[in-house]
Amino acid sequence: MQSKAATVAEYLAALPDDRRAAIKAIRAVIRKNLPKGYKEGMQYGMIGYFVPHSVYPAGYHCDPSQPVPFASLASQKNHIGIYLFCIYTDNASSARFQEEWRATGKRLDMGKSCVRVKKLEDVPLDVVGRAVRVPVKTFIESYESNLGAPRSGKRSWTKKDAPKKKATGKAAKKKTAKKRASKKKAAKKSVRKKSSKKKPPVRRATR
Repeated sequence: MQSKAATVAEYLAALPDDRRAAIKAIRAVIRKNLPKGYKEGMQYGMIGYFVPHSVYPAGYHCDPSQPVPFASLASQKNHIGIYLFCIYTDNASSARFQEEWRATGKRLDMGKSCVRVKKLEDVPLDVVGRAVRVPVKTFIESYESNLGAPRSGKRSWTKKDAPKKKATGKAAKKKTAKKRASKKKAAKKSVRKKSSKKKPPVRRATR
């Protein structure tokens, strides 16, 4: 159930009271434990926590115009979803998270990275807090290693990797006009070259 809310505040305001209280409590724990470098905002219709393009210009490999997702919160039709992409990229972290959750005695309903709960009381908040304590550098290294990129202590991305923005308005018109002018110029050159070629001599019939 994707929301069309443009901001986190709008998203929360649209929720029923019980869901709003639960989401706000989980959100508070995530924000408290989230290392520096990540940002909060709406992503894919959910409250998202992600690595901004200013930190990782290449963006999300599935859609470079999107920042790399780290975690998300969503109020779905039949449950509250806690999406932890941060442990999806690291098997050891995923195993540790599941072990810690089950150790609390609370039921764990989990897919590859999505944890589904019915109410706030179903969530061991301290376990969620520990799960998101992943430094940006560590997370990106894990993310890139899953893509088959070489792991290194150095940043393997540059500003050149940032997705190119499409030109709009006046900029788009100028770009189109420039392309047309370039095509016309190339066409004229082609005509000149053809006309400059010597025509083969015409042989006169002999009597």
